[in-house]
Amino acid sequence: MTVFRMPRRALLAGAATAALAPAAQAAWVPQQPIRILIGYPPGGAVDILVRVVAEGMQRVRGVAVVAEVRSGAYGFIAAQAAARSAPDGYTLASAIMGLMSVLPAIPGIPVPLDLDRELMPVSVLAGTPMALVARPDAPFSDVEGLVAYARQRGGAATYASSGNGSINHLGAALFCGAVGVTMTHVSYRGGAPATLDVSAGRIDIMVANVAEVAPQIRGGQLKGLGVTAAEPTPLMPELPPLAARIPALEINNWFGVAGPAGLPAEVRDGLAEIFAAAVRDPQTARILMERGLIPIGEGGAAFAERIRRDRARWAQVVQANNIRGD
Repeated sequence: MTVFRMPRRALLAGAATAALAPAAQAAWVPQQPIRILIGYPPGGAVDILVRVVAEGMQRVRGVAVVAEVRSGAYGFIAAQAAARSAPDGYTLASAIMGLMSVLPAIPGIPVPLDLDRELMPVSVLAGTPMALVARPDAPFSDVEGLVAYARQRGGAATYASSGNGSINHLGAALFCGAVGVTMTHVSYRGGAPATLDVSAGRIDIMVANVAEVAPQIRGGQLKGLGVTAAEPTPLMPELPPLAARIPALEINNWFGVAGPAGLPAEVRDGLAEIFAAAVRDPQTARILMERGLIPIGEGGAAFAERIRRDRARWAQVVQANNIRGD
């Protein structure tokens, strides 16, 4: 066996340099299960996403996650519980675009906590474009036909939403403004009854998450007109990307997680890195894309900037259309 020895002078110099250099900071690693509070009903997009990512975290990093539904109040019940939890990285809550960037911009929506002061953005897990769909018997099959139809109807054409101020509402209002038409908004209490009335032919169109309407499009209960993206979505590549021609129509409805505001930076960054590794894992990414979700894995300052940018964007849509909450 050959032993290589460093000259004593070099050894001492190296030791002195090491003493002067700051110690490398070890990445934070959770020592117990992480609890993620889901602010939306079981079986919905957020619930499915969190559970798929939780499986990825266990598989890729050996991190256990407990998913707990705390639905209600637009997602604020879960957000409040996370904001009041110990800032140790073990309690997080779903933090989606609707909660973080849309609702704060809408007059009349009760916001029971200061999102910027009481919550810390941790990671954007995934996003999805939205689909523009029409009733199955609509006399049009593309955006050009819809625009012509809406103009002929003089404002009597209708679009459905899951409620005043919902992303369905704002997405359709954004579409109308971008293409220069006026349509009548019909608000429902939830996405399911809204979609049902469009598929039954009682409402003309709706803007909804791709994954939520893909089965009805494939089954012929809804007519797909396009997706709010610059490129086709893997879930339904046959739908034309509307933002390729009209950039203002690009909508990426994102889903993330946040923790209490006092979360130490090293804990937040450690969590963000674990989430990123999970969503970029090939198996996790494949499962997400099969459900219409595009992995993102963005954390820290980039997530905070995304919230700020989208809040400003949707505030403009709210003001332009005089939108108020229920």
